[in-house]
Order: sequence, then C-alpha cells, then structure tokens
Amino acid sequence: MIRSLIINPGSTSTKVGIFEDETLIKEETLRHSTEEIESYPSVIDQKDFRKNIILDFLKDNDIDVKSFNVIVGRGGLLRPIPGGTYECSDNLLEDLRKAERGQHASNLGAILAREIGDSIGVPSYIVDPVVVDELEPVARLSGVPEIERISIDHPLNQKAVARRYAREIGRKYEDISVIVVHMGGGTSTGVHKNGRMIDVYSALNGDGAFSPERANALPPLSLIEMCYSGKYTEEEMYKKVHGGGGLNAYLGTNDMREVNAMCDNGDEKAILVRDAFIYQICKNIGASAAVLKGKVDQIILTGGIAYGKVITDAIKDRVEWIAPVTVYPGEDELLALAQGALRVMNGEEQAKIY
Repeated sequence: MIRSLIINPGSTSTKVGIFEDETLIKEETLRHSTEEIESYPSVIDQKDFRKNIILDFLKDNDIDVKSFNVIVGRGGLLRPIPGGTYECSDNLLEDLRKAERGQHASNLGAILAREIGDSIGVPSYIVDPVVVDELEPVARLSGVPEIERISIDHPLNQKAVARRYAREIGRKYEDISVIVVHMGGGTSTGVHKNGRMIDVYSALNGDGAFSPERANALPPLSLIEMCYSGKYTEEEMYKKVHGGGGLNAYLGTNDMREVNAMCDNGDEKAILVRDAFIYQICKNIGASAAVLKGKVDQIILTGGIAYGKVITDAIKDRVEWIAPVTVYPGEDELLALAQGALRVMNGEEQAKIY
C-alpha cells in the first residue's frame, strides 16, 4: 500500500488529500484570508506560511508526516513539457521560484512537496501540470507567424478521465483515441491519441467555446477594433475576455446552475446563451473529430458543468453520431495527482525529469 500526501495550492486556499493507494482517507480545504495572502510580496514568499498550515493540519488530526511514502504537489507554470509524472527536481523548482512564466499559487505545489518529502526521506512529484504540451506540429500554426497556438488548459483532469475510460473498457490510455471536453470556469476540448493530447482548444489561451468566465475565440477584426477604439484600457479589455466574458458578460453570473434556473423559469436570453454555449462546445467536438479522421473511440464530458443533465443530454444529441458519449462530472484533481504518483511508485511508469 502506498500512502500519499497530496497538496494543491489555490489563490486563497490549499487543498490537502491523504490517500492509501487510490482510496481517499481524508481531504481538507485549508482556507487563507485575503489579508493573510496580501501580506506576502509574492507567491513564493507564502511558502513557509502554507507549509506550516499543512503540517499543523496533520498534527491536529494525529497524522504522522513520516507515515507517507510519497508527497505530490500540483504542477505550476513551467515551460511546456510532455504529460506525465515529474520528479520535483532542482531545475523544476528553480523555474517555479523564478516564475518567469507567471505568478500562480500552483507554483508552490512542487516546492512544498519537495520540502516535506525531503524532510522525511521520500520522493516528491508533480503530475500533468497546466503547461503540458503534446501538440502535433501542424496544430501549432495560427495563421500569423508571430503567434503560435499553444496548449495550456486542463491536462490533469483530461488525462485522468481518459485513463479512467480506458481502464473501464479494459484498454490502455496509450491505445485509445478520445475527445475530452472539460467544462468548468474555463472550457477546453482535447484530442487524445495513443497517450498524447495532440490538439486542444486551449482554455487559458482564449481558444474554443466561451465559458462561464471567458470569451475565448472571438472575431479578430472586431476585437482589434475594440482594442483601438479608445473606449477601453488594456486592463478593461483583458477583463472582457478573461474573467468578465462568457456567461458573466451575457447574464451576470459565472454559475451554470443559476443559468439553468433562469432557463427553467423561461428566461429567453438565458436559454439562448446556454444554447450557444452548447452549440460552440459541439462545434469544437466536430472539429476535433476531424483531427482523428472520424476514428473516435469515445467522447468524454467532464468538469463541474457536466453535472447538468440538460447540458450533457443536449451535447449528446448533437454529437453522438460521431461516437458514444461518456459523462464523468466534476474534476477530482487530488485523486488524479495521487494516481500519477502511484503509477510511478508501482512501476507502471518511470518518473520524468524536467
């Protein structure tokens, strides 16, 4: 049995999970006040504060830190890398400390895992960080040489549910071709073939269907006109497309449950916006099927919005002619991180070096 401590730092919380193999023993969200977070000049400066909170949590629950065989952290904003489980090496930690690719709380995941792991003499890993990039060369061209299409989205959950589907049908992830749609605060549609995510509508880079908070793919000429209209600052434009776009822009909420309630009450605008969300997701799925030349084993719907049966049924109605649809609602990031480490600890995979 492998006992693991999983650490997933967020902007105002640190999620902690304790697993024995794939069984969750205890989970806790350790919340941090805005005042506490803002007292630190940078994300990296929060390290000792968050580490002490984690160790105090273990102590308060009579959990011996030395009982763990492995420590796993959420991966941060590293350079683009293939998917997999990576050792929390010196080079990896150095890039996260420099934060040249952006300040984000997830940058602390590997650093915390390494410090706690080293203190008790066990390995530390990250699994499928947001920067996983396995795109085919042809998928990188945008039409403007100065702008390259990149992959920065939801590989941890996308790959986890693809592996889950493969396991349930008695096959390996490396032997299937599936389309995975993650629907949460951001949306991403990934094309998975032979164990690699070869193309993706990238949630964090403004690609694909609009989401609860993001506008994503926009008509470029109209966007350029808005940017140079003199009506908006750079910050305001950024907010329009990232954070204030999508459902937020149309309906004033980023909660699809509220949108569903509006639709149930006959709100015609809400119905149109929800239909457009579904429509754009389905267009992304259709284009992704073309990447696989129509040879799609399964379409998988996941993320928080996948709990909504009205939405998943509507997507099925449009795309089941391509392939059968499986729904795995939610995103169990802690389990996905535990599973990545477990594959290495059990010898199913070899840990990668950054």
